[in-house]
Amino acid sequence: MTKKFLYCVLLLNEFDEMARKSLSRLGISLIPITTLVGLLALDISIFGSDAILGASQVALLFSAGICVWLAMWLYKVPWSDFEDAIKGNIGDVTTAIVILFLIGGISGTWTMSGIVPTFIYYGVKIISPKVFLVTACVICALVSLMIGSSWTTIATIGIALLGIGKAEGFSDGVIAGAIISGAYFGDKISPLSDTTVMASSLNKVPLFTHIRYMLYTTVPSITITLIIFLILGLTHNSSDAATISTYTDTLAARFKITPWLFIIPVLTGLMIARKMPAIMVLALSIALAVVAALVFQPSIIHEIGSKAAEGTRWKVLFTGVVQTIYDSVSLETGNPEVNQLVSTRGMAGMLNTVYLIICAMCFGAAMKASGMLRDLANMILPLTKRRTGLVASTVTTGTVLNGIVSDQYLSIILTSSIFKDVYEKDGYEGRLLSRAVEDSATVTSPLFPWSSCGMTQATILSVPTLAYLPFCFFNIISPFMSVIVAATGYKIFRNKSTTCS
Repeated sequence: MTKKFLYCVLLLNEFDEMARKSLSRLGISLIPITTLVGLLALDISIFGSDAILGASQVALLFSAGICVWLAMWLYKVPWSDFEDAIKGNIGDVTTAIVILFLIGGISGTWTMSGIVPTFIYYGVKIISPKVFLVTACVICALVSLMIGSSWTTIATIGIALLGIGKAEGFSDGVIAGAIISGAYFGDKISPLSDTTVMASSLNKVPLFTHIRYMLYTTVPSITITLIIFLILGLTHNSSDAATISTYTDTLAARFKITPWLFIIPVLTGLMIARKMPAIMVLALSIALAVVAALVFQPSIIHEIGSKAAEGTRWKVLFTGVVQTIYDSVSLETGNPEVNQLVSTRGMAGMLNTVYLIICAMCFGAAMKASGMLRDLANMILPLTKRRTGLVASTVTTGTVLNGIVSDQYLSIILTSSIFKDVYEKDGYEGRLLSRAVEDSATVTSPLFPWSSCGMTQATILSVPTLAYLPFCFFNIISPFMSVIVAATGYKIFRNKSTTCS
């Protein structure tokens, strides 16, 4: 009896020691995260949305340094481990970086060729009072899908739609909710979106495979959203829609508006449908848009080129094409809103995002090589035994990280890093993880007033985050839809060596 008692005491002591060590490691693992959160909060309070221009990158590198120092001091992790992890992480996103630069080229060529202006010109003409909210959501969704940027969509066509909605008597919050819902739908599934590219690349899922798989959760979410906005619009008493002729006339006066320009998006869609590599699709689309620009908008290309070069007409046109692809370009239209709409970033405009990705990959590599990421993941693992719990934990983590680190890029990277090994161990396809990450980290980013997305959208639209939050139906529904689809098991597969739960 005495021996059994002593044996139990020894086991309890050993368990207590293991628990204290585990708690100690967990506490240490939280230090770099806490440092990062504190620095990001300080950056955003000082620089606002401009924190992405450099301050956030400094915070990432400093926090990575803290992580490396703690691991080398306390855990004796050799520096070579961190070097190897950093090389591996950055190597994993090299394709994404190339795609991001091509996206910048698409942004410039599709706008200056008249593709985006033509699309908007015809799109805004279908607005009518009773279906305004649905129309606003659809227009923002399509524009965002075409250009791959929710921020650009909201800052351009979103502002115009906000003014129209106000004239029709809708509240600022519901208009902003429709705009943001549509913009983030397009951003989420556009092959031109940096978040879409990032989520697929981090989890080693082909871009268009990732996009097609997201449709199983994204289409139901946007369908429910449109139904809600349709009901709100039909039950709203309003006068006739305010004229938007000034807006469309400005576009028509500056660009040659013609349905022939839709050939480029159609051909791009066909290339995507044929499952061509993303880099090839984007490069060919840029080339087609350049041809369209020279055919339909030669005066605009000449105007852009003449600002940077002198000489023969062909030399100026060549310079204009190159400027459109790689540099930030703006045109004067006589209308401030349209000026903003037709301003593009080009490849150079993607440098800050690339800079942020590289710094974030360094932080993620440091957390992984030190073992701290594993320690943090161990807190969540008990909830991931079943398929539904695994996906629910993923979307919860992605959403919570948006509130903690205040940046959707970091949320995507950290959530992917935390769960990647778990999904692989359980035999699930990488596309399930990449979809769950997009269903949470990407779309919930504008719902936090202190996050970079929340602050930006509130500033652009002059609508407080808490005012539009209840009406961002797509952003709210998406995480829940991800869990619901996971619970049904639809199109979710595991390796034959594992048993689906």
